[in-house]
Amino acid sequence: MLIAGAHGTTGKQIIEELSKNRQMNVYGMIRKEEQAQTIKEIGGHPILADLEGNVDKAVDNMEAIIFAAGSGPKTGPDKTTAVDKNGAIKLVDAAKKKGIERFVMLSSVGSDNPEQAQEEMRHYPRAKHDADEHLKASGLTYRIVRPVALTNEQAIGKIFADEKVDHTNKSIPRADVAAVLAQSVTEEKTFNKTFEIFSGTLPIKEALNNM
Repeated sequence: MLIAGAHGTTGKQIIEELSKNRQMNVYGMIRKEEQAQTIKEIGGHPILADLEGNVDKAVDNMEAIIFAAGSGPKTGPDKTTAVDKNGAIKLVDAAKKKGIERFVMLSSVGSDNPEQAQEEMRHYPRAKHDADEHLKASGLTYRIVRPVALTNEQAIGKIFADEKVDHTNKSIPRADVAAVLAQSVTEEKTFNKTFEIFSGTLPIKEALNNM
């Protein structure tokens, strides 16, 4: 299992979640050698690769991929395109080439209709939209997870999930998003679906099983 964006806040939480299963080998894709120790400490195996470079070797022998990478809010449109769009597309293509069928994409609410976003913010949902559409057309068994506004609060463990949600004044802890991504790898009810999530009343497994 490969996590792209492993050193990000959500990426690290995904590794922590998946590494609870001692039978699963979790690999974290990192760009810098100095990030390796952190990945090891939380139960993952570091793999050095850059989404702006060649990622083919990073996906060797993987059974599934979770894309949780992002250029971050402090970068400009060029970096967003390079990582959130082109990096994701590159990883999808590498997975297809190597016969890896399962791919989980961390997307964002609003990516289905990026033109509705404010003009100065539009490049981000456009990048996510293009990456999502490429994944859907790839033939891989995909899950595209679109959370509402993210918080750094403690996990609640309960969500609402549907193909489309009213996200007005809604939020969700990153830790719960990480759990959703981790569980979506094996939850068949999420296969080949795009869905939105926010903090709700159903345990995550139950909410996903009701998809």
